[in-house]
Amino acid sequence: MVLLSIVVLLVVIGVVIYRRIPLPLGSAAVALTWYLLGYLTPAFWSLWLVVPLAAVLLILNVPALRRPVLSKPVFQVLGKAMPSMSTTEREALEAGTTWWEKDLFSGRPDWHEFAQIGLPQLTQEEQSFLDNEVEELCAMLDEFDIHHHRKDLPEEAWQFLKDKGFLGLIIPKEFGGRDFGPYAQSRIMSKIASRSGTTAVTAMVPNSLGPGELLMKYGTDEQKQRWLPGLANGTEIPCFGLTGPEAGSDAGSIPDVGIVCKGEFEGQEVLGLKLTFSKRWITLAPVATVVGLAFKLHDPDGLLGDSSKSDYGITCALLPANHPGVEIGKRHHPGSPFMNGPIKGQDVFIPVDWIIGGAPMAGKGWRMLIECLGAGRGISLPALATASGEMLYRTVGAYARIRRQFNTEVGKFEGVQEATADIASCAYTMEAFRQMVTKGLETGSPSVMTAMAKYHATEMMRRVVNHSMDVVGGRAIQHGPRNFLALPYQSVPVAITVEGANILTRSL
Repeated sequence: MVLLSIVVLLVVIGVVIYRRIPLPLGSAAVALTWYLLGYLTPAFWSLWLVVPLAAVLLILNVPALRRPVLSKPVFQVLGKAMPSMSTTEREALEAGTTWWEKDLFSGRPDWHEFAQIGLPQLTQEEQSFLDNEVEELCAMLDEFDIHHHRKDLPEEAWQFLKDKGFLGLIIPKEFGGRDFGPYAQSRIMSKIASRSGTTAVTAMVPNSLGPGELLMKYGTDEQKQRWLPGLANGTEIPCFGLTGPEAGSDAGSIPDVGIVCKGEFEGQEVLGLKLTFSKRWITLAPVATVVGLAFKLHDPDGLLGDSSKSDYGITCALLPANHPGVEIGKRHHPGSPFMNGPIKGQDVFIPVDWIIGGAPMAGKGWRMLIECLGAGRGISLPALATASGEMLYRTVGAYARIRRQFNTEVGKFEGVQEATADIASCAYTMEAFRQMVTKGLETGSPSVMTAMAKYHATEMMRRVVNHSMDVVGGRAIQHGPRNFLALPYQSVPVAITVEGANILTRSL
């Protein structure tokens, strides 16, 4: 009986650990089990069992004992086992801001505070832009024609995007931009995406991670005056080179380098950088006039003024696409015909003033990038996903009402209802947290929340599109101008992959 009682006690302890029952409650359960077993097996109350169990429960429940006896030794052992954290990794963890989601992830959310958060609202100017310019742009677009025939946007659509400020939605009015808020940007991109995903991606890039946002937050006054007006009116088309053949989601491992040295620029010897880089899968690269680059900066001769520091880390610079030595490679084909391609350069010399923010921002590029990823992760990609969810809710729902099999509307089949119900719930969820996240972006750059938004939105989009393919069936497979599903289905991997691969986010 003693052996059986020990087994029962161990089972209870195992359940407490496996179910992660809170410590005081779990200790009470273990103590009560031991007490009850003592009536069935009096020998179970013997000192050789009582004393160790009482000691363990006492240590676990008294912080003054638990910390020195248990917690400190365990942390010391784990500290030796864990790899050291690099400067880049530490900067990534410390970058960005937090909002109400901090309370949620802490496990102690203040729901009263949550209830006080107002929904994001469009200004009169933003609503007018949606009702007029965006509608006019959508009328120019035929995604089947863009995808299968042109392999590009119509020329009039390109010009309209430039002339009407679609490429400068985030740029302040003082530089000629629209200066729209996060919610307006999301609504605009969703509307465009409902008509043409290719056009939406084209408009998203200048308004998310790229030279515009980096310049606004970190650029020198001279850099802002030089580039922002052109970015706002579309005479300058930006791209940003971060991803390379050997560095995708692990952007901190980029092999691209910049060596501080002196060289000739415009007939004078100046302090600058010699860049060697190879970037791949860069959206808008084939048509870009200005290129943002991320690279690792080295100053072996201490020319930046700090002889004790030679490796500065990731740095961001901005240079014209036609600068000598910059090579825009052959266009990629990512499954949707938005402009995408490689950028290369070998020993390309640029003045040190072309570092975004100037020499004082040398080595601070990783923090800059992490804090600016919020637009792509929190606005652009969730906007694409929300557009897909709402469009397919409408079209697949309508199809299920008019398509008949076995003399019955397919929408009445329980299997189809299961899929369409999930489409509806995902569409509702994506719209809800689109509003939640863009409201949070009004307060700063909540990097954790935007990363989670990107992951969940694009995964829901994938689920919705797959459900839609199941319901629509053969009609969704055959390509044609009236097929509303084939091109979204083909483009899903783009959203899943970019701005941090979903499989990485899910693993973390």
